[in-house]
Amino acid sequence: MAQRLVLRRLLSLTPRTLSPQGPLAPCAPPAPHGRAFGTSAGCRNTFNVQDGSDFQDRVVNNPKPVVVDFHAQWCGPCKILGPRLEKMVAKQEGKVLMAKVDIDDHTDLAIEYEVSAVPTVLAMKNGDVVDKFVGIKDEDQLEAFLKKLIGA
Repeated sequence: MAQRLVLRRLLSLTPRTLSPQGPLAPCAPPAPHGRAFGTSAGCRNTFNVQDGSDFQDRVVNNPKPVVVDFHAQWCGPCKILGPRLEKMVAKQEGKVLMAKVDIDDHTDLAIEYEVSAVPTVLAMKNGDVVDKFVGIKDEDQLEAFLKKLIGA
């Protein structure tokens, strides 16, 4: 059990997190030789929340707006919404981040943020919940949700 937790922690660290420039260092430009394959995960705008203190550090205390996706492995609609939301967040080019919270692993966070059904998505800015929706949304609705959050 302890080994699995250590492995999860280690795998959640990205080169961006380990960067000497800090956790919000910009992504490196693509290689000039045009290779499509890279080993860096540093350009990710999406991360899995590991525990309550991780949530506090990476979501509540984050200067950027954060979309929080409360989901579960057994939830069919979550499997549809999750990738769709990740794609839409990636299109925002770093203006907003996405935190994924598995409610079975983090029931305390689900209770604290009054999650009664999944998928539930919160929009957080400066540590406060500013918007929320429950259920599946199409790409146009997600884009409007994100634009409202980033103030575009």
